[in-house]
Amino acid sequence: MQKTDFIPVILGSDDNAYGMARAFHEQYGIVSIVATKGELLSTMHSKIVDKRIFADFDQPEIFVKSLLTLKDELLQQTDKLLLIASNENYVELAVRSRSQLEPHYIVPFVDEEMMDAIIFKENFYEMAETYNLDYPDTVMFEKGMDPHDSLPFDFPVVVKPSDSMRYFVAQFEGKKKAYVLHTKEEYVDAIKRIYQSSYDGKLIIQDYIPGDDTVMRVLNAYCDRNGKVRMMCLGHVVLEDYTPVLIGNYVGIVGEENQEIYDQYKTFLEAIGFVGYANIDLKYDRRDGKYKIFELNIRQGRSSFFVTANGYNMAKYLVEDRVYQHDNPIEYGRNEVLWHAVPKKLLVKYTMDDQLKTKVKRLIKEGKTASTLYYDQDKSLIRSLKLYNYYRNYYNRFEQYFKKKN
Repeated sequence: MQKTDFIPVILGSDDNAYGMARAFHEQYGIVSIVATKGELLSTMHSKIVDKRIFADFDQPEIFVKSLLTLKDELLQQTDKLLLIASNENYVELAVRSRSQLEPHYIVPFVDEEMMDAIIFKENFYEMAETYNLDYPDTVMFEKGMDPHDSLPFDFPVVVKPSDSMRYFVAQFEGKKKAYVLHTKEEYVDAIKRIYQSSYDGKLIIQDYIPGDDTVMRVLNAYCDRNGKVRMMCLGHVVLEDYTPVLIGNYVGIVGEENQEIYDQYKTFLEAIGFVGYANIDLKYDRRDGKYKIFELNIRQGRSSFFVTANGYNMAKYLVEDRVYQHDNPIEYGRNEVLWHAVPKKLLVKYTMDDQLKTKVKRLIKEGKTASTLYYDQDKSLIRSLKLYNYYRNYYNRFEQYFKKKN
């Protein structure tokens, strides 16, 4: 049997995983291996993934053992296995297991030292300070401190975990990805709830930058094996998810060009020697006219299919770099396509900026839209029905949870 040039092994089975599998299929016509601990709708009944389910796959020893078993089979079909992670937990597992995995897999992530400098947000904001990146006014809160103590800025405030990977596995009632809190009472209650869970890391308390979802930007980049940026694509956020456990996830993005942002973050990523996919959340602060960074994820984001939809295939940059070792010129996102993860009618109804809403309507009319999970080459009756019911449920979610921000 003739071997293929490579096989993607995608860790996880969510929208992010499917978006990457779709990118590989669109560019190379290949089926990706999805290694995961359970079934999620995103990759169910799909013809473009070959799913392998491993119980307790998110446990370090099981994770390594499962991937080493899997490589025995896959290396009969190819000489190169590419690891792609769909969430923070799988990134950390892969990086911390690099010495065991790398003889068999291409592990296109930053090293452990840089990962720890980035994923712990108190360390990352020190890095941002060093490289003159703007970020919101911030204080650190540790378990055992008194939440009744005064803060150096007024309410509302944002509360989020410093260690997003440890927070990812914590379970408790009312859990949110991040909290926007308008009163001291809400603030105290949120901190108590968080620390009653298994999470015991630090919390980031930040000055709330005014503005609705539409002042957010998301920047995706790919940095090659030598730390050189090969792709950057900026998105203007149209709308975020309002489901409590999904708050902060984007459900509508329009491609946007901003060379000043591209230049600033290209300089930063190359200065620190970043490698692999980078996903950067920014918010425009109208009080001082600056785009302020919230976080840097060391993987492609959940909504990163917007990059592929805008004409910059996410899989291509990884393959060109790590499989073929081509040093291609950098590509900057300059196209304007609407990516959506909810029905388009909801974007039109709930987009809070009139000018952006007009653009959304125009792009819909022009047919310049894309959705991660609806792929013409991966259709089946059962998949279509399940996706239809899933997206239809968003009408009720927005009716229940949407509150206009001021």
